[in-house]
Amino acid sequence: MKKWLMFMLVLVLLCTPLLANEVHAGILGKGDATGTPGEWYIGDQPTTVKPGSLPIVFVHGLNSSSNIWIDQNDMDEITYNENYQTAFINLYPTKNMWDNGQLLASKLSEMYTYFGKKMILVTHSKGGVDAQAALVHSNAGKYVEKVITLSTPHHGSQLADLAYSNWAGWLAAIIGNRNDATYSLQTGYMSYFRSITDSNPNSLLTPYYTFGGTSWGSFGGSLYWGGLYLRQYGSNDGAVTVTSSRLPYGNEVRIGKWDHFTIKNGSTTFNLFQPYLTNNVAAFTSLQPSTITPEDDQEANVVVRGGKFAGKKVETFEVEENTKSIAFDWMSQNSDSVITLEGPNQQTYTNMTKTKDNGMFQGAIHHQMSITSPAAGTWKVKVKQPKKESYLMQVAYESELNADLTIEASSKKEVKLQVNPTKVDRKSISGDIVIQYSKNGKTKQKKISQKRFNSLESFPIKDAGEGVYHIMLDVKGDTKKGEQFERTILYTMYVDQNGKMYKP
Repeated sequence: MKKWLMFMLVLVLLCTPLLANEVHAGILGKGDATGTPGEWYIGDQPTTVKPGSLPIVFVHGLNSSSNIWIDQNDMDEITYNENYQTAFINLYPTKNMWDNGQLLASKLSEMYTYFGKKMILVTHSKGGVDAQAALVHSNAGKYVEKVITLSTPHHGSQLADLAYSNWAGWLAAIIGNRNDATYSLQTGYMSYFRSITDSNPNSLLTPYYTFGGTSWGSFGGSLYWGGLYLRQYGSNDGAVTVTSSRLPYGNEVRIGKWDHFTIKNGSTTFNLFQPYLTNNVAAFTSLQPSTITPEDDQEANVVVRGGKFAGKKVETFEVEENTKSIAFDWMSQNSDSVITLEGPNQQTYTNMTKTKDNGMFQGAIHHQMSITSPAAGTWKVKVKQPKKESYLMQVAYESELNADLTIEASSKKEVKLQVNPTKVDRKSISGDIVIQYSKNGKTKQKKISQKRFNSLESFPIKDAGEGVYHIMLDVKGDTKKGEQFERTILYTMYVDQNGKMYKP
């Protein structure tokens, strides 16, 4: 049906007066969506438009296209059956909010000419950031009545931080996901974006309605490992935390049990945002408050390793006593790696669940396993892969120790590891800390002296100039009971051209 209506639309456009033909030629896509940036498509047009409704423009997110609203999604069918006018836009899948904001602003101008009235934007993930850049910084607010964001990382995603870290950089670079889009979604950079956006008067001219999710999908899914990693930052949907999905001046419609993919499906959320698809609903309505208060403090609940090898590789990690469970994830570009987990009691585990990532590390392969009541001590990971292997290993712990290690950054650009002295033996702390600076695809690293780190002193972040700074800690130590533990902590911040620091 869609192809037939699109064919009829093209005929109508060809038969319209020359002025209209000049406006739309080369703008509207023909046939099925191709994903070509800048093309936009008119959805199936209802016989009778819903009274009081405004056209809905659907905006996709990272590594995606307009097809996400159509393929394996009933959003276009539902909006058609409910008699809404719709349009679907293709933006750059791997560019930042500045490039996409300018592109979207120019296309919203064209859509406004086509529809003859303001529109409502329904955005998924990074599409909400791109939309706000268009409205606030590219003056497209005059074309838009409201914006609905579905799991948009308004404050960035810690998975983007991880993609640019020393541990995951090898893999992200190999699979092509160290790009402008991922760079711009780092939490430090998004703190900078929030600062210059929220202080702009244009930010309050258009009302926002936000949604956030708390499900990671099923075990073995590509979102599950992301949920485990993000758990240290609070409730999340496998890609974006609930905290990040919120805007301080936005209306939170609902926090629900959706993962990052299901939240965009029509049968899942359309009925919830439908009341806000007309022009006669008050801009700021009293909405249902969130039933979830996510944690504000970062908990250290993971161990992360990463790098390259060919042939054989052995990694180790510590598990402290009374750990309820561990979830193991080996992410690489190869699906045929032979991976064996070996516990301190020589028990081996080989039955991994394999899935392909279609999120922040799109194209990578996950090898996952969950173990309840793991034996305390040193665990080994043995991997065989004759080809070159770029990998990211994550072990997520369910343990009471998670909340006893944190990292703090002061406004003086000093960073310090904090431990709970009632649970952790401060004198036992050891490990490595690396500060990495990245900008325009270039990275520099500096390792802090182990003596300074072991004594838990504060250490300054010396400016290398404008850019994102990653503080990466590999921490080892003993609990007060003499149990060995190990954790990884990642913290990012952004320094602007004037030397001002922006932290999550």
